[in-house]
Amino acid sequence: MFHKEGYKILIWSLLGLILINLLANSFLGKENQLIITIIFIVSFVIFILIAQFFRNPKVRVNKNENQILAPVDGKVVAIEKVTELEYFKGERLQVSIFMSPVNVHVTRYPIGGKISYSKYHPGKFLVAWHPKSSEENERTTVVIETKNFGDILYRQIAGAVAKRIVNYAEEGDMAVQGEDSGFIKFGSRVDLFLPVDTDIAVNINDKVKGGKSIISKKS
Repeated sequence: MFHKEGYKILIWSLLGLILINLLANSFLGKENQLIITIIFIVSFVIFILIAQFFRNPKVRVNKNENQILAPVDGKVVAIEKVTELEYFKGERLQVSIFMSPVNVHVTRYPIGGKISYSKYHPGKFLVAWHPKSSEENERTTVVIETKNFGDILYRQIAGAVAKRIVNYAEEGDMAVQGEDSGFIKFGSRVDLFLPVDTDIAVNINDKVKGGKSIISKKS
């Protein structure tokens, strides 16, 4: 199963693979069979990499209003108190998850609730682990009003390779925990901003699964 943003790209990629190999066979001829074989292998590998990038595996989500789930697949790279300037304008606990190009890049709602804020910001394309990327890169910010955690903010952040962020969250809609909320193309980062007294259930360098791994839970 693939993400809906990827079907068109996959079709064009497949057509490109076919075209490249037809041209290689037409212009190089049988005497250059080794080169033709190499071109086929390289183009096929590139197609497989693109296909795996846009995959969207089904996730069985155990919905629980007492839990905040990971919004994306990736590795936890930061857990720290910061001053969030866009929405809260105060201190929050930031949990950052970095996605490599081999991770699933679907963004999922970390918890259910009413979407009270959703905004896109154009910006730079610094590497995703750069300290300023959360404030200066192209990004989207979404805030969900929750019953047990208060307002929860998550931010999709484009990286040096990612050039497009897709965000489905619209103000006034109801977020359903674990359902698709967006997509970031070709690797990047998602930050969660939680109340400073939130108990965190993960550690730095932990690998997490979107819609499955528990970031925080209330007893």
